[in-house]
Amino acid sequence: MITLRGAELLKQADVVIYAGSLVNPVLLGLCTSQCKVYNSAEMTLEQVLSVMEQAEQEHKNTVRLHTGDPCLYGAIQEQMDALEERGISYTLTPGVSSFCGAAAAVGGEYTLPGVSQTVIITRMAGRTPVPERENIASLAAHGSTMVIFLSASLLEGLQEALLQGAYTAQTPAALVYKATWPEEKVVRCPLGKLAQTGRDHNITKTALVLVGDFLAGEYARSRLYAPDFSTEFRRATE
Repeated sequence: MITLRGAELLKQADVVIYAGSLVNPVLLGLCTSQCKVYNSAEMTLEQVLSVMEQAEQEHKNTVRLHTGDPCLYGAIQEQMDALEERGISYTLTPGVSSFCGAAAAVGGEYTLPGVSQTVIITRMAGRTPVPERENIASLAAHGSTMVIFLSASLLEGLQEALLQGAYTAQTPAALVYKATWPEEKVVRCPLGKLAQTGRDHNITKTALVLVGDFLAGEYARSRLYAPDFSTEFRRATE
């Protein structure tokens, strides 16, 4: 998925640097035939910046196309800081995060009344560490809705860590592979079978792990639309 603003910027771009390991290449069809396209999966930060600098010197429009919304696991701060050091101006265009797409894929709402009003977005520590205070077991202690990125290849350890928190082996979970892509796949399972489910369906990357009772289907009705609840716009009728 892409926003209207993002699509328009791709149409106007002279240079596009896209995250080839994550971005659907179909989006590149919005670019003109004259647009130069670079795959950042094969580049270092320094190489990305070099392309941007060259394009700036030639007064060209550059689009750095990230997956979903770049504010989540997009490694954009280092790019913005480097551009500012070089005196190159830029703007940020919000996108559609895969965690939003995953909720749509499971037909769910992360923040159900009486179930969970908190969403924890996190990842397992792997080759890239996470702060110790943010380890999965500590976050799982809250028992709230969790959306776990970049961890589909670590399901054994993830399952074990989650079960050290407030969840049980029967807590509902889901694996959402390539949310919003044509090949999107949703696999539901109890948390105690998460790792086995990943193996059974050969899901090892490009997938989100959703955990929490929001997947169970039981919740309290929203007070916002209850007949006996007054708001700024509507008086209670019961």
